[in-house]
Amino acid sequence: MFGGQQTIVYDNALEVTVALALFIIAAAGFGRRIGWKGELVPPPGHKLTFKDALAGASKYASIKALVPVWALSMTERTRAAKLAYDELEIYMREMTQSRRSSEKREVKDDLLTSLIEASESDFDGYEKLSDQEVLGNIFIFLIAGHETTAHTLCFALALLALHQDEQEHLYQELSKAFPDGKNPTYEDTDKLTYVDCVMNETLRLFPPVMNVPKESAEDTSFVTVNAAGEKVFVPVAAGTTLALCIGDLHHNPRYWKDPFAFKPSRFLEEWPRDAFVPFSGGVRSCLGRRFAELENIVFLSMLVMKYKLDIKPEPEFVNETFEERRGRVLKYYHGLTITPTRVPLVFTRRS
Repeated sequence: MFGGQQTIVYDNALEVTVALALFIIAAAGFGRRIGWKGELVPPPGHKLTFKDALAGASKYASIKALVPVWALSMTERTRAAKLAYDELEIYMREMTQSRRSSEKREVKDDLLTSLIEASESDFDGYEKLSDQEVLGNIFIFLIAGHETTAHTLCFALALLALHQDEQEHLYQELSKAFPDGKNPTYEDTDKLTYVDCVMNETLRLFPPVMNVPKESAEDTSFVTVNAAGEKVFVPVAAGTTLALCIGDLHHNPRYWKDPFAFKPSRFLEEWPRDAFVPFSGGVRSCLGRRFAELENIVFLSMLVMKYKLDIKPEPEFVNETFEERRGRVLKYYHGLTITPTRVPLVFTRRS
């Protein structure tokens, strides 16, 4: 990823994690392999490369969702958003048509192939997917699977750089599991226990979506406990809009001891599973949960085995306390999901 360099400095590590998540989605979703240098020139009939269209669709997702079609030509940013989405749709239509029309159907284990097969076959009485539904499903997979993973990994890198003791613990665990330094594979996931703990603790502290909107399908009531420990019944009428406040739940001291501290080891013991819902819960929980979990733990394992992470030293912050540094590095804003503002890191190759 970093070539043969011994030390690599990034003013914002989000550049690394966004690119990585983009490459994985391109391969898993479309069967397209993209290198770090990527495609340099758009192919005939296109104004953007596939990589740039994919990246633009993720970057401008909130504009696409909030700005009406007639207003997309009004500013430089909205025009860039329109171009990215127009180009990505053309690419998706081309790939879909190519897969369908080829005399010898390509055998690919990617989302595009699965959706095309679903659009050509009936399943237990369900209607076939239309071309527009195929494109819509790919788009949801792209945005949900790309941005959330990139931001979560960036928070994980920041937390490990801030907490050197936890980073060393993780490195030692990985060194024992892979003494020959080989890269972990799917079959090795049972050896990545502490990596899983680190990712769970990152998701507990920084769930990608802080609030999940719901609507009550029928009249019901919730049973809870007030501050005095008394049982309380809360009536909920059908059609009531509710919000699952994941951020508050993950920081509730009733369920989590020292809730604002970064303690991955808490997931080695018994922990309140109903109070941990970074992927939501129930029948409508995130379909891509396992994919995201594997992506996260494999990348983090490979990176920590090869590189030591540190916060980039900057003269203007030389006298800050640990709490001030932690607040600065972990600062975020609410975009489509919560987004790290700036995570300045130094990656040093291990001996």
